[in-house]
Amino acid sequence: MDEHAQHMGHKKEGHTQDHSAHNAHQEHAVSSGSVKADHSAHEGHGADHTGHEQMFRVRFWWSLLLSIPVLAYSEMIQMWLGFNPPAFPFSEWIPFVFSLIIFSYGGIPFLQMAVPELRERKPGMMTLISLAISVAFIYSVAAQFINLGEGFFWELVTLIDIMLLGHWLEMRSVRQASGALTELAKLMPDTAERIQQGDMTENVPVSSLKHGDLVLVRPGASIPADGEVTEGHSNVDESMITGESQPVHKMAGMKVIAGTINGDGSLRVRVTATGSETALAGIMRLVEQAQQSKSRTQVLADKAAGWLFYIALAAALITGIAWTLADTFNIAVLNRVVTVLVIACPHALGLAIPLVVAITTALGAKNGILVRNRLALEAAREIDVVIFDKTGTLTQGQFGVVDIATTDHWDADRALTLAAALEGDSEHLIAQAIRRFARDRKLALPSISNFAALKGRGVQAD
Repeated sequence: MDEHAQHMGHKKEGHTQDHSAHNAHQEHAVSSGSVKADHSAHEGHGADHTGHEQMFRVRFWWSLLLSIPVLAYSEMIQMWLGFNPPAFPFSEWIPFVFSLIIFSYGGIPFLQMAVPELRERKPGMMTLISLAISVAFIYSVAAQFINLGEGFFWELVTLIDIMLLGHWLEMRSVRQASGALTELAKLMPDTAERIQQGDMTENVPVSSLKHGDLVLVRPGASIPADGEVTEGHSNVDESMITGESQPVHKMAGMKVIAGTINGDGSLRVRVTATGSETALAGIMRLVEQAQQSKSRTQVLADKAAGWLFYIALAAALITGIAWTLADTFNIAVLNRVVTVLVIACPHALGLAIPLVVAITTALGAKNGILVRNRLALEAAREIDVVIFDKTGTLTQGQFGVVDIATTDHWDADRALTLAAALEGDSEHLIAQAIRRFARDRKLALPSISNFAALKGRGVQAD
C-alpha cells in the first residue's frame, strides 16, 4: 500500500486529448469546394460536429455514473474519506466489473485515436493517454486475479472521465465556431432568376449558374453569384461579407458579391464567379482552415507530447532497473514502474491549449468575428493599439443626428426644419437621419420644389 500510494498524485491532472491526434476528428471537416444552393455541404459540417459532441457527452455521463461505485469500493478512497461502504457477496468485484465497462465504452475512442500516431511512428498525446489507461487497466485486471495488491481502477476511471469531459467541451466549442460557417452558407439563395433571350426570366438553382449568365436581382433579394452590374442601380448591404455597416451604392460596371443583400433597386448582373470561386466560398474556406490549423503553442505541445512518450518509457525502464538492482524484482518494483507510466501522461498539457483555442474561436464566431489565422489570434495578446476603419464597428452603424449647432442667431428648430424639408426627396442615409430627427421632434416641414441632388456637395431646392 505504501508503494502504491506514490502514484496517487496524478489524480488532479487535467485529462484530455492531443489534437495532433485530432486528425481523426478533423476528417469530419467539410470540403469547402462549393457553396451549394441547398446548403447541404454546410449542414453536414455542423451535423458532424454535433455527432461528435453528442457521442462524447453521452459517454462522459455514463462513465461518470459508473465511476461512482468504483470510487466507493476503492480502498484508497475509503482510506482518504474514512468510510466503509456496505459489503456483500462479490462486492470486491465491483471496481473490476465497472472499470471493465468504462474502459471498453469510454476508453476505446482514445485508443482508436492513438492508432494513426503509432502508424505514422509519431507518438503524441493520444499515445501517452492510451499508454496510461492501458497499463493501468492491464495491471489492475492482473491484480484482481493475482496477488499484486490494489489495482489502479479508480485512477483509470477518473482519467477516462476527465478525458471524455475535455473532448465533450472541445467538440461543443468547435460546433459553435462551425455555426458561423452555417450562417455564412445561409446567405446564399437557393435559386436565381436567369434572364433569357427576349428578357424572359426563369428560376434556376444557383448551382446551375455559369460564367456569363445574366441574372435579375430584385429588391431585397440575395445576390446569387459574384458578378458585374450591367444595368440598374441600388444600395447593396455587404456588411456580412466586408463588415461595412452602410449599404454600398452599385451601378453599371461595378462588382457585386454573392450572398450580399440588394436594396430597393433592381439590378442585372453578369455572372463572373460561381460556387467555390465566389468570395463567400473563399471566406468559408479560410474559416475552416483556421479551425483545423494549429497555433504555435499547439505545435510546441504536440512536439512535447512526442518527447514525453519516450521520456515516460525511459523513466519507467530506469525505475525498474534501479529498484531491481537496489533490492530485487518484486511486486513493489512492478507497482512503481506502472505508477511512472500512469502519471507520465501530461493531461493538463493536452487540455489547456486546445480548449483555449477552441473556446476563443467559438466566442469570436458568436460575436461576429471569424478567425482566419490562429497564429494571428495568438499574437493578438501583444496588441497595444487597435485602429478600426469600418464605420459602425464600434457604433450602431446607423446615421443619426446628435445635436444641432447654428450661427448668426439661427434657431435650431428652424435650421432643422429647412434641412429636413430640403432632404425630403433624397434617399441618402444622412438625409434619412435628418428627416427622422425632425419627425421625432414633431416639426412641420414646408413644401419644396425643383429638388436637385448635387453629387459630392449636397442638395438644393426652392
